[in-house]
Amino acid sequence: MTPEQCRRHLLRANEVARRAATLGRHPFGALLVAPDGETVLAEQGNIDTVHHAEATLARTASLNYSREYLWNCTLVTTFEPCAMCTGTLYWANIGHLVYGAAESTLLQLTGAAEDNPTLSLPCRTVIASGQKAIRVEGPFPDLEPDLVAPHIGFWQR
Repeated sequence: MTPEQCRRHLLRANEVARRAATLGRHPFGALLVAPDGETVLAEQGNIDTVHHAEATLARTASLNYSREYLWNCTLVTTFEPCAMCTGTLYWANIGHLVYGAAESTLLQLTGAAEDNPTLSLPCRTVIASGQKAIRVEGPFPDLEPDLVAPHIGFWQR
């Protein structure tokens, strides 16, 4: 995907995150983008503390698409995926990851929020521990204000 496609999809994933927040869920959103870099195959908001947007999307994708096809797809997510979500992406065989804001930025937003005890384990570290050459792009600092906006005040409730 081009940088412009990444940015466009990140903003769409952020709309998914905003919808999740209106449902009282954590404001995270993810998309599965087809190999053409344009077609959005699925979108997913966060469900709860265990059913994150990225992991739920990757699991659903693995049931609906072949491993070969998924290797050429991209998972786009508003924030750097946690270790659980990165591992799920790895096992689902999704070959490309694009994230908007870093986990360290999320920690600044959530602080000690019981609902989101962040792990200080970068997704690149998780992927480097495996045997697949998953491509990772992110963060996108120019989009951070947009991606952070749904989180402002959310974690202090």
